[in-house]
Amino acid sequence: MEGPVSTATVESLKARVGTELGVSEWVRIDQAMIDNFANLTFDTYFIHVDPARAEGTRFGHTIAHGFLTLSLLSNMAYEVCPAVEGSHTSVNYGFNRLRFVAPVREGARVRGRFVLKAFEVGASRWQATYDVTIEIENESRPAISAEWLTAGFF
Repeated sequence: MEGPVSTATVESLKARVGTELGVSEWVRIDQAMIDNFANLTFDTYFIHVDPARAEGTRFGHTIAHGFLTLSLLSNMAYEVCPAVEGSHTSVNYGFNRLRFVAPVREGARVRGRFVLKAFEVGASRWQATYDVTIEIENESRPAISAEWLTAGFF
């Protein structure tokens, strides 16, 4: 995806503070995705890339890197969080809080749930704070719980 699928005005986003913006589509994390991420990041720890060896662990399968799951956040946000009308660009600004709560086993599907916690506007920029949960299908605990900051420029 090339960017957000919708736009919203500054005023409408201010009115949405404290509400859920939505939930992204499910994304399956398969072994090929895990292996590609491992090769890209040079993180080839066996729990991610060796199914036979990982079978003997408490997880029973390989698991996705926490940072692989986190890296899906941008695309999930494009599906759910509108671009701010009048902005010429937006960027990741960071995290106030980030927790890897539960492992994502190979073959599982994940999706992002976004609540707009704060939306602040200045003369030339804005900042949004989201409470984000990356859920694992059919699991009671999420993969990730975070407070994520983005910023944009007018």
